[in-house]
Amino acid sequence: MDYLLASLGTALSMIIQLDPEVLSAVWVSLYTSLAAILLAAVVGIPAGAVIGLGRFPGRRLSMTLLNTLMALPTVVVGLVLFGLFSRQGPLGPLGLLFTPWAMIAGQVVLATPIVANYTVAAVTGADPRILHTALTLGASRLRGAWQLLLEVRFGVMAAIVAGFGRVIAEVGVAMMLGGNIRGTTRTMTTAIALETSKGEFAFGLALGIVLMAVALIVNLFLHLLQQR
Repeated sequence: MDYLLASLGTALSMIIQLDPEVLSAVWVSLYTSLAAILLAAVVGIPAGAVIGLGRFPGRRLSMTLLNTLMALPTVVVGLVLFGLFSRQGPLGPLGLLFTPWAMIAGQVVLATPIVANYTVAAVTGADPRILHTALTLGASRLRGAWQLLLEVRFGVMAAIVAGFGRVIAEVGVAMMLGGNIRGTTRTMTTAIALETSKGEFAFGLALGIVLMAVALIVNLFLHLLQQR
């Protein structure tokens, strides 16, 4: 018990004193996750709107695929992208492996199905008269869909928040594609895994506290949006 209390005290001290190693891992986690969720939103929101509003052959298959991709293991994503980005892979000449861009690519793959699925739920749960009224007033289908997305904006924002919560806490993709390089690709999750295994429990605990705080903020915000 004394060990845990001492470690907790050291961890809190690191956070209060803004330890550079802690700040570096937090910064890498935040900017890679934010970049990934923005890219996932660009792809996932239109895809979710098309699937939710469209009536086309294969729509049910698309929904099944989205649901399957939501449960995709992070290590599988990391394995496939590692093969693509490795020196022997088709994208090897780009030199993306063990860079933040490789991590962002993996996180986009993880977040996009979540954003798309939440968007589908938002648009299908909206009042169908919104789109019908917009079309009746002379709006194009694209303009009508945009108006519908504005009406369900809290649901769309919940999609983005849920996707961010998924990628900020993942470790498999970050470890396999980023390589856990200090100051460049070391995130909170990979640092926790590595430093704890090296016996630096207090350092891992400090990052764990920050990560839990971020997760708490994300979930509170998501709960607030769902209430709206």
